[in-house]
Amino acid sequence: MTALTPLQSQPATVHPVIHKGQVRQCYERLLQGSDDADKQAVAQTFLQQCIAKAEALPQEMPSDPMALQAWVEQQSAGVARQYADYLERRQNGGPREFFSGKAHALYFLQAVAPTKRVDGAWLYGVVKHWHDHRFEGLLCTYLEELGDGHPAQNHVVLYRKLLAEYDLSDAPDIDDDLYLQGAVQLALGYAGDEYLPEVIGYNLGYEQLPLHLLISAYELSELDIDPYYFTLHVTIDNASTGHAHKAVQALLQLMPMEADREAFWQRVTLGYRLNDLGRGSRAIIGSFDLDREVLDMLERKRPFGQHMHSDYCKFEGKTVNQWLSAPGQLEGFLTAMQNKGWIKRHEDPQNSRFWTLVDGAGAAMFGVFSPYEKQLLHDWIAGDWLDEGVKSGARRAPVAACAPATPMDDPDVQSLQQALQGRTPNEQMQVLMPWLCARCHSHPAGLLATRRFIELKSALR
Repeated sequence: MTALTPLQSQPATVHPVIHKGQVRQCYERLLQGSDDADKQAVAQTFLQQCIAKAEALPQEMPSDPMALQAWVEQQSAGVARQYADYLERRQNGGPREFFSGKAHALYFLQAVAPTKRVDGAWLYGVVKHWHDHRFEGLLCTYLEELGDGHPAQNHVVLYRKLLAEYDLSDAPDIDDDLYLQGAVQLALGYAGDEYLPEVIGYNLGYEQLPLHLLISAYELSELDIDPYYFTLHVTIDNASTGHAHKAVQALLQLMPMEADREAFWQRVTLGYRLNDLGRGSRAIIGSFDLDREVLDMLERKRPFGQHMHSDYCKFEGKTVNQWLSAPGQLEGFLTAMQNKGWIKRHEDPQNSRFWTLVDGAGAAMFGVFSPYEKQLLHDWIAGDWLDEGVKSGARRAPVAACAPATPMDDPDVQSLQQALQGRTPNEQMQVLMPWLCARCHSHPAGLLATRRFIELKSALR
């Protein structure tokens, strides 16, 4: 097993402009590999381009920083009113407004995964300022994103667990632009000293409680998908004592006293607008097309199944292997199966012979489709039949993850413990900090490092 021990710095290299279609490449470079000068250069190059785009976006924040707390509270109250209206519509028999079915919800979870897998990364750069009381609000927020080192509360651990439950961890390639927000967060984390005002502004925006988070949590539970990751953010991001409040306090602590406060504030507002780059959650939810997703999924699997079927069964004169022999035929194949009665749309999928080949013990195609792929097929076959059922089913109660204790035989845990032995508390802090990065903190050694970091921080102050 290869250890995750952070590597030594390497000399910086010059990077070209990051073009459209290369966002995922930038994301992977910032997430993986060593925390070196090369990664710093990538982060700064990427941020410069993103900030230039953010300048063209409308400004929503108040012009006076001292009016910020009242503005945040007004925003929060507005979201609460909109959510109350949503609940009233649902209680009066209205349908779900975000997710048409479980497949739609899983599509959303998969699409936002690049961002959720680096949750909190924009604040990684503040770790080195643990001794400066002005950074306490930002540092506290970051450590809480890391679950204070406890896997049952670490946001990335929770999201990975949610993805794994539906086998979404190794999802097919998704659009490049869905990596944009994750790349912004990683870049801010690695260029935090040079872009501190933008980090503060981004944090102000990201830690506000959005309406889509509340509705997503409500509807996920209706669809029997554990909403705990989302409900955790509902409580932790509140404007009274939570991350939204800490974000305002952090700005007031770190605003210059004598230097150009106006220039600093303008950069803060640019950082806030970085949240609006790329596709947001509502746009992702609205982009779901069940017919297209089913066809795309089947097309990805087609090359692996085109020689695997016998020739005794034909649909409209063509064998299954012939239907799968070339791209572009799958829509016709699905129609042919409907015409022959193998698929009965808008009925209980159990009435379709094709579904019984896919699902259940002893199914001839058992294991061919992942849980998400099966859900796509199920919801596509069911169609209107799903809408005829109960509009608001029993809601699933959020349940915190139960995680085992740190595995002491993990090689990275052992390596970290050895590295800490014989060092002073201040020296230990230097060893621990790289383990709190987005690449490492959700692993056993990173979780251990986070707990030890918090212990030492309290003792050394």
